[in-house]
Amino acid sequence: MSTRYEIGKQVKESRKAKLLTQVQLSKITSINKTTISEIENGRFTGSYDIFERILDSLDLQFSVIPKTHTLPDWDEIENIFKEDE
Repeated sequence: MSTRYEIGKQVKESRKAKLLTQVQLSKITSINKTTISEIENGRFTGSYDIFERILDSLDLQFSVIPKTHTLPDWDEIENIFKEDE
């Protein structure tokens, strides 16, 4: 599954491909422009219903797939536990 940031990026790209502004999408979906902006910037933590309305209006859908786990590389681990000098 994508992160909120990746979902927002796809929403923004799809909206622009349809030549819609956030205000126009707001009118189509009855969702506040501020909420659309939060979605596009990966900061939205609201209801699935709102996501679904936005995605439907842009001909997108969620996909649920098994989660993949990635481990940080050694440099990242070293920086996490590095003591301040």
